Order: sequence, then structure tokens, then C-alpha cells
Amino acid sequence: MRLVTIRPGADGESGAPDHRAPDYRVAVVMDDGHLVPLSALAQITPSLEANFGRMELAGIIARDPDFDKIREALGRANPKVLEAAALAPADVRVAAPIPRPGKIVGVGYNYLDHIREQGLERPIRPVLFSKFANAVTADGAPIRRPAGTHALDLEAELAVVIGRRASRVRPEDGLRHVAGYTAANDVTARDWQGQAKALRPGEKGDGQWLRAKGSDTFLPLGPVLVTADELADGRGLRVRSWRTAASQPVTGSDAVTPFQMQDGNTADLLFGVAELISIISREVTLDPGDVIVTGTPSGVGVFREPPVFLEPGDLVRVEVERIGTLTNPITDEEGNAPTDSPAARFMAARSVDMPFEPSFRRLR
Repeated sequence: MRLVTIRPGADGESGAPDHRAPDYRVAVVMDDGHLVPLSALAQITPSLEANFGRMELAGIIARDPDFDKIREALGRANPKVLEAAALAPADVRVAAPIPRPGKIVGVGYNYLDHIREQGLERPIRPVLFSKFANAVTADGAPIRRPAGTHALDLEAELAVVIGRRASRVRPEDGLRHVAGYTAANDVTARDWQGQAKALRPGEKGDGQWLRAKGSDTFLPLGPVLVTADELADGRGLRVRSWRTAASQPVTGSDAVTPFQMQDGNTADLLFGVAELISIISREVTLDPGDVIVTGTPSGVGVFREPPVFLEPGDLVRVEVERIGTLTNPITDEEGNAPTDSPAARFMAARSVDMPFEPSFRRLR
């Protein structure tokens, strides 16, 4: 099953996520890509608690971690009534599946090829770091490059959403605590992070990852949550990313071919999902709706020759097989992109007639 969090109005267009907004709604993605809000499903099938239509996805997961109540309601509903209640993707704005996670745990150095491109040794344990809800943004929303960084980078990743409270979980029990999976872009300011290849002469960088990875809009998530029963342990999924550069202005009907940055596979994760849950939960209790971002394969911009960094006007895309794609324009901190750049055209199209539709359909 695939679930999405939607907003009925235009949200996040400035690139600043509004985590106070009360109108997040959860919907089931049908096989044809249309969306059935849980509020409508509860009206159609009284066996589903009406409360579900007013809850965010994290709250629903806490009440129904295996989504059995939603499955039962779908099974009981009249297909024609469901069809009549469905919304077209173009008629809604997508939010991140979990718009405001309680905890976000990032994992560094979890692909051997990414470790090798940095000239590092294979780690004995994963490197863990935190991000916060302010960083979360949606498919289609801008990623803002803050003033003061010149080395913005992308990282395509598989993200895990916790379904059951996890504390001191054994590795063999780790998957019982997974509600589902989504795609993530772990945006990073490499100069603030202190990466030597990102520093200009005389620069030192923070050497701290909080600002480098936790700034506003630095974690696009989505577009959907795919439930754990469909993806098992999350291995064997292709993970890719592309960049369309602002230096390639698009005019008229001309198309620009995105440059592929990454092409990895979650089969190559050094620490799998179950093991990560076990390692993290030894000291940090994980709650329903918490997110683990599992690491990125090789090909990120900072370790290329020469390095490739994101600029206002760029358009970036990450894709996780069988989940979907995240497409985000890069802007300056005020939400602006150069005229006729890929990012500017993308944002202008969305604000006028909304031709952009999230990839709700299944990616094989």
C-alpha cells in the first residue's frame, strides 16, 4: 500500500515549510494514481475510525502500525464509491509523508563505494547524526541555499519510517518496527561540514554537521510512504540522482538533459535497516513516525573532479526504485532563482497551472 500526505492549498511555495499548518491530510494512493483521503474512506466505511481522517500519518502509524484498519476499510468499500471519492494528483499539493518527524536520524558512510570515493576505511559502526523537522520539505518544493554556503550538495537515500516504538531492539526483530519506506534527499552544505574539497583558500568550515545538514529545507522526503510489506528489508532498490544545471538555461521548447550524479543500490548497504534500528535503539528510543535516512551511494558532488555543487537555478531529482522521485528546484535563501533557469521555469509552471504531478504511480 502507498500513502501520501496532501495539502488542499498551495503550501511551501516559498520554500519555508510551515509545520504549524493544521490541514495535512492522509490519502491512500490507488493503482491508477488517484488519491482517496482517509476522511472520505471513513465516511464510506464506518469501520474505519473517523479520527483517522483528521490525523497526520505519524499518529495513524502509532494507532495502526501495520495499516490493518485501513486495508480492511478498503476491502469493504464499494469500488464505484471509492472512485467517486478519489482526487486527481494534479488537484492537490503534496507534503512530505511525515511532515514533522519527532526524530530524524541520519546515517553516514553506509555504502562501500561512497567510502572508497572519500579514501576512507570501512567503518566498524555507522556514523549517526541528527536532523530536525525544520529541514523536512516536500516533492516539488524549493530547496533554499542559505547565504554563507557555496558548496551545496545532494544525497539520494532510502528513508525508513518507524512503525512501533523501538528500544534496545535485537537485529532479528528490527524489521517488526518498520512502518514503511520513502525517498530522501539529504542536502548538505559541504563547506560548513568541513569537507576539505569544498573549502576555499583560508576557509576552515564548521566541522559540525548540524548546520551543514539541518538547515531549513535540507531534507526533501516523499513523495509517498510505501508500506513495509511491499519492500521487506528495503534491499535491492536502485537509488539515483540527477542535476539540471542553472548554467544550462531553458528557452522556448528546448529541453535540457539532466546530468546523472548517482546510481547505487540498497543491496550495497553496509548496515541494513534491521541492524540500523537495533544499533540506534540501544541508546535512543525510536517512536512511531520517526525517520532514519540510511546513507547515500557514491557520485555526490563534493568528491567529483572537479567538484560539482548546487546553485540557485538548478533542478535536482532523486529516485528510489519502487517508491518514486523527488524533484526540487534550488533557490537562494529568499526563494529566488535566475530567470529562465530550470528551477525558475519549474516554479513558474507550478504557480500558474500546476502541470507538475508527483510520481505516485509505482516505479518498477
